[in-house]
Amino acid sequence: MKRVLLAALFAGWGVAAAAEFDSVIPMWTKGAATFYVGGEIDGLGAVEFMVDTGSGYLAIGEHILETLKVQGNAEYVRDLTGVMADGTRRVVPVYRLRRVVIGNSCVLHDVEAAVFPGLDRNILGLNALRRASPFVFSVEPPRLVLSHCQDVQA
Repeated sequence: MKRVLLAALFAGWGVAAAAEFDSVIPMWTKGAATFYVGGEIDGLGAVEFMVDTGSGYLAIGEHILETLKVQGNAEYVRDLTGVMADGTRRVVPVYRLRRVVIGNSCVLHDVEAAVFPGLDRNILGLNALRRASPFVFSVEPPRLVLSHCQDVQA
């Protein structure tokens, strides 16, 4: 009886855990110790994201925001006061992006993005990564493994 119960528990655990670590996203580096993944932002198309687990928010530049607003893919949420890596404080607007795809297999809806003037690279920060957690950031091999992603077809 105990063996049957244990087998049933383990079988049920396997089904419950199936959504974890189901999206494997290849990463690449551009010289320094920074890693990038491909993706897409609705209304913009294909983009690169620098993966930054030290950043609290997904971040985009003002030039990208203007394109997204024209197409109705970004909605103002609030202003955010943050401390930058150099210790300075900055107030930036936060917008909700309708749909963000990480790699080609992980869709996140209604993701908040901090908007910075002059930012020339998109940053994949913890607010987006947390929505696809648990996640694994692997350097060797370079890949980002995400969980609980909505399918691209949905």
